[in-house]
Amino acid sequence: MEVVIINYGAGNIKSLEFAFKRLGVQASLSNEPEVILSADKVIFPGVGEASSAMHMLKVSRLDQLIPTLKQPVLGICLGMQLLCNHSEEGDTTGLGIFDVNIKRFNQDQKVPQMGWNTINGLKSPLFNNITEGEFMYLVHSYYAEDCEHSIASTTYGVSYASAMHNQNFYGVQFHPEKSSHAGAQVLKNFIEL
Repeated sequence: MEVVIINYGAGNIKSLEFAFKRLGVQASLSNEPEVILSADKVIFPGVGEASSAMHMLKVSRLDQLIPTLKQPVLGICLGMQLLCNHSEEGDTTGLGIFDVNIKRFNQDQKVPQMGWNTINGLKSPLFNNITEGEFMYLVHSYYAEDCEHSIASTTYGVSYASAMHNQNFYGVQFHPEKSSHAGAQVLKNFIEL
């Protein structure tokens, strides 16, 4: 099982590496197209600001590669948001895998949402052996609106898509690598897809 974490300068990659190691999976880091294309599973992480992360993807031409991938791909946090059509953060055009836009939480909500919150409405093998209302760890100021691709939702002032699926692409807003046993189960389920 060859798992590749896309290393484009905007990801929380060390904690992801350790999370896979705990599962007995050796994940490699790469931004080389041929390595990513040959992987069995691809992780698309993201931490930071949307427009600068998209700029880094464009510099390495990964913005053209990622939408062509045929194996299971898991976008995490900003990685999931960049798979959407557009983000209000930096007025950023995304990769268009998920037909939904990224909005900023309104002024009534403290941002970022940081800490534990529940996921509900679980609709995917990605959540095998995970109970409805399970807590996951989140850090974000922007969210994907609930949409046809939603496979889990979370409420923080508004209900939003905390996980999405379209064809071979999956996305989670939460950080599975920081979400204890439940997060480890999500990564294990992704590997087993």
